[in-house]
Amino acid sequence: MKSEAKARIRARIRKTVRGTAERPRLHVFKSNRYVYTQAVNDDTGMILAAASTLEKDFQAAAKNTKNLAGCEKLGELMARRLREKNIDKIVFDRGIYPYHGRIKALAEALRKGGLTF
Repeated sequence: MKSEAKARIRARIRKTVRGTAERPRLHVFKSNRYVYTQAVNDDTGMILAAASTLEKDFQAAAKNTKNLAGCEKLGELMARRLREKNIDKIVFDRGIYPYHGRIKALAEALRKGGLTF
């Protein structure tokens, strides 16, 4: 089934990708309407920062939340929030999504915002 295949992909990626306090895991989730990101410290299970295209201030700044430009703005917003918390290195967790399109645009915006991974 499709859900079993997604769970297998997710488990394969999470075997190698692990976040710490100094280098949190930045997880990405795409729904049909929005994109969500969160920085997670896997040692304690705490979320250090989060951003999504669902936020009211984000929707006021961006016209469309689902396209490449929206993901680039989301990457800039998340990079700014992490830099405010003195985090400049992350581990990128693309989840079950291939690294192209909106996920790639988000990752490149994070790099442009000063994060390294």
